Amino acid sequence: MDTDMTVSGGFNLLIDLATVPAELQQGITTIANNSLPHNISLYHDDDLQDVEFHWLLRFEKDLSLREGECSVMVDPLIDTGMDQKRLAIVVKYNRKIEAFRSLGRILGASRQIHGLDSEKIRSMLNYTETCCYENLAVMIDCSRGGVLKQSSVFTLMRHCALMGINMIQLYTEDTYEMEGETFFGYLRGGYTRQELISMDDYAFALGIELVPCIQTLGHLGQILQWPKYHVYRDTNEVLLGNWDETYNLIEKMITTISSPLRSKRIHIGLDEAGGVGEGRYRQIFGYEEPTRVFLNHLRRVQDICKKLGLQPMIWSDMLFTLANKNNSLAGYYDGGTPQLADTLPPDIDLVYWDYYHTASQSYASKIEQHRELGCANPWVATGAWTWNRFWCALPFTFATIQASCQASKRRDHGVKNMMITIWGDEGHECDMFSSLPAIYYFADHGYTLEDEIDLDRLKYCFEGVCGGRFEDWVYASKIDQVMDSDTPLTLKTHFAPNTSKYLLWEDPFLAHISPQYGHLDLETHYADVSQRLAKALEYKEDYPQNERLRMAYLVANVLSLKCHLHSRMTVAYQLGHRQELYEMTEGRLVDLQVAVDQLWKYHRSLWHKSNKPFGWEVVEMRYGGLRTRLMTMRDRILEYIEASESWQQQQQQQQLQAVVDPGSASVGSQDSLNGFLQRRDSLPDGEDPRPSIPEFEAVREPMYEYAGCNLLMDYARVSTPTRPG
Repeated sequence: MDTDMTVSGGFNLLIDLATVPAELQQGITTIANNSLPHNISLYHDDDLQDVEFHWLLRFEKDLSLREGECSVMVDPLIDTGMDQKRLAIVVKYNRKIEAFRSLGRILGASRQIHGLDSEKIRSMLNYTETCCYENLAVMIDCSRGGVLKQSSVFTLMRHCALMGINMIQLYTEDTYEMEGETFFGYLRGGYTRQELISMDDYAFALGIELVPCIQTLGHLGQILQWPKYHVYRDTNEVLLGNWDETYNLIEKMITTISSPLRSKRIHIGLDEAGGVGEGRYRQIFGYEEPTRVFLNHLRRVQDICKKLGLQPMIWSDMLFTLANKNNSLAGYYDGGTPQLADTLPPDIDLVYWDYYHTASQSYASKIEQHRELGCANPWVATGAWTWNRFWCALPFTFATIQASCQASKRRDHGVKNMMITIWGDEGHECDMFSSLPAIYYFADHGYTLEDEIDLDRLKYCFEGVCGGRFEDWVYASKIDQVMDSDTPLTLKTHFAPNTSKYLLWEDPFLAHISPQYGHLDLETHYADVSQRLAKALEYKEDYPQNERLRMAYLVANVLSLKCHLHSRMTVAYQLGHRQELYEMTEGRLVDLQVAVDQLWKYHRSLWHKSNKPFGWEVVEMRYGGLRTRLMTMRDRILEYIEASESWQQQQQQQQLQAVVDPGSASVGSQDSLNGFLQRRDSLPDGEDPRPSIPEFEAVREPMYEYAGCNLLMDYARVSTPTRPG
């Protein structure tokens, strides 16, 4: 870790609350009371003589500024001289959100107060910037097991306000309570109406629009699993279209989720509804072209939104995949503008989501295809790679954000709305707050027309707003970056591998993934990562939120012990080195069990700090499976060693007996040593009397021959090679 870090120890930013415009007062108070360095003070008196402060901050509403524009300057009327420790700063804004973003930038500048001269500090505090978009949105998943606590949502909102994010969408498939529908949010931690109202009030005070984001076609398997809702099924995941009762339910869903909120927008989902029209729909109504089924359903849901005075938006992928008859990413991203079986309903906002490309031209061409479909102003959604992993894949995320923003900011495209998504697929194992550097990177792109952002400024702003060291949070992504260059899995789309996940959940005794990484020195890689993150955790005073790095640190610590342990034990076993096998079992394997327990308990505490308790059982059962398999592995190895020693003693006794009485020796015992080392596969089944561990004898085969570690796999694939059923 660098040693020449500049921090703002003892810095105090003073805000005279009496001078703050009324629309900002609640938000400013909230941020001041929760600022991570605790260096924002509110003042209620005109007499500043006895108040210790460095910078005095004042806000002014200025409607002469364009929407999205703000201006920050050191006030020349009350300039305190060349001493940068006593400055008066004025923030002029049009929209509330830019006032809060300016506060975030000022907090970032304060991180350098002890490292720069006064003129440099002044230059950082005199600027004008304008948001490139009408809306910069964050969508966060609250449906894949983890439902954020209200306090976590509040924390996210404060961070987003200080970054300049003016919209948040909470993705809730069934995780909201609905009157008369007790299985909505059932044992899932669904949000109550009062929680939604409170979160909306909190967002409003910070200049953020809270928009409902639900599903009204696919991704509804959580609710359709219950017998009461089988009548609504087209397939296990997709609602039955063209049936009045379905639309009665949808209207109730939309009313329930939208009525507690101020916003008149709603995201109604409709993505990845594979098989629409092909299940019960086809049995009841006969075959109908799936695109037509989809568009007819969209019209009916749109009519509900109109009735309720709401402006709907949808994910756009089904318009492409259905027309291309290819329900995959290739069906969405490859090829030209689809020829729809029917016209797209008017006044539908399409959201083009793409998390996989690192070249801006990919986004540029797809934006134009959305316009050719009839959507004049498509939204563009990029993604922070939080799904199916333990820590956000930040370097790859930055690359995809930059490419999408570069395309969106081009004048000939003129995208008005951008979104970054934070998904929790595969059990919500990831610390969602590990995406904060990605959100800030995204936000900074939203406030410049340049292709590149000011990365140095971002680092200081991240420290001032989020309380962590940017470089350390990015480095934590090394738990999934084990190769010098992560090669794309395909030529058209790129993926961020989730190496740490599949290495952690891989069965330790079967090690069926090991041929993919056997050629790499992962023990050293993860030991280095663990050591570096342990160092980062020491800087709690200057970077209090570096504590969140503990998750990545513990994962790396486990993997430094787990990787290659099976292969080392296999070699010792096959060479007959029982003492070495015993030492690894009672040494490194026991250390691994301890490390897994530490990770499990910390992950559990982090979950319950951030999320409602429901959903943790899914992740905890994974830990339970790993812990049990490690216990079984240890027990069976020790049993084998004991049985092998006993068997060898018997052979030696038989050998001695054969010397005394040659006729008493059993068949095959004349040469006990050679008999012990003889290959088992040379003996007929059931005729080898020696103790054995078949798991150390089976030959492993690579599943993906040319991929190496560049893999993105789910728990079911990596936990066992055996398929249930």
